[in-house]
Amino acid sequence: MDEKSGVTPAPTISVVVIDDSAFMRKSISMMLESDPQIKVVATARDGKDGIEKIRSHRPDLVTLDIEMPVMDGLTALGIIMKEMPVPVIMISSLTTEGAKATLDALNLGAVDFIPKDLSYVSLDIRKVQDDLVAKVHSIVRSRALRTARRVAKPSARPASAVAPSRTWNIPNHAGRNLRAVVLGISTGGPFALLQTIPKLQADFPVGIAIVQHMPPRFTKSLAERLDSLSAVSVHEAEQGDRVEAGVVLLAPGGQHMTFKRNGIGVTVQISAEPSGVLYRPSADVMIASAVEAFNGPLLGVIMTGMGKDGLEGLKRLKGKGGYVIAQNEESCVVYGMPRAAVDEGIADAILPLEGVAEGLTRVFS
Repeated sequence: MDEKSGVTPAPTISVVVIDDSAFMRKSISMMLESDPQIKVVATARDGKDGIEKIRSHRPDLVTLDIEMPVMDGLTALGIIMKEMPVPVIMISSLTTEGAKATLDALNLGAVDFIPKDLSYVSLDIRKVQDDLVAKVHSIVRSRALRTARRVAKPSARPASAVAPSRTWNIPNHAGRNLRAVVLGISTGGPFALLQTIPKLQADFPVGIAIVQHMPPRFTKSLAERLDSLSAVSVHEAEQGDRVEAGVVLLAPGGQHMTFKRNGIGVTVQISAEPSGVLYRPSADVMIASAVEAFNGPLLGVIMTGMGKDGLEGLKRLKGKGGYVIAQNEESCVVYGMPRAAVDEGIADAILPLEGVAEGLTRVFS
């Protein structure tokens, strides 16, 4: 406790920064330590040195570059996840090659990424700083809460303190009237989608539209990765695409995906508008547009991610007779977006990550 103020200070979050660029090590450290609750306890110039620093300092979180001498980031990440698991945020190049490498890292266990090319965001460096700090807090807090709840005795907390591991309140044959699936996801999303979409059958009876918070190039690489692993067809959405059975459309990074009904059905509209929203693409914008365009019940799915993007859209979806599946707390990297739906009382099913694909199939069986 602070003797002067009488207030107990918040615990410090310790971070190790690993990057071969001295400029990036300094820049990332300064952004992190702009928050008084975050302390960079060590920096390293390559993966080998970084692993030793992690062993020595046991940090709460690590930022990790991909391209480095001596030992690259992907090699280091594999060792970190196997020998000393800790949340890792990748420092990613905003190129097609960088996007593919980042997806490899997310599949190996990294929880998120930030752009390495700070010149790309130099006009809005404060936003990047705020986003990074918010991610660190959300990721570390979620991990700490899950750890505390695993070790706590059941009697030590009320039953309502944790969302149920699995609930199902969607009636049988509900899928007969549902027109499409709309899915919102963010932090931890690429890994979660890779555990979900490839499990769906090629004859999935409706179209699926997904908003994953990612920058341009990354959504295209993610769509290509999902498509290569899936029986359903997956691609980054383009203007005029039709929403149809067995097809998964991923909103392009930096653009909104909305929908319009015309003579051939429901088609995709890609636009930077509306501009005055926190995320682009936005799950709220996409879901609300789908509710209007389909003019009938939809199945909403909300998965791991910080914030509450998607909540307002899902409330509209429920008002049109739709249903909502939320990922459960225990399997989320960050239990933000699903929690908003659960706390609002609009989640009809709460499922672990490994059960989401099964739930989608069950609705339409």
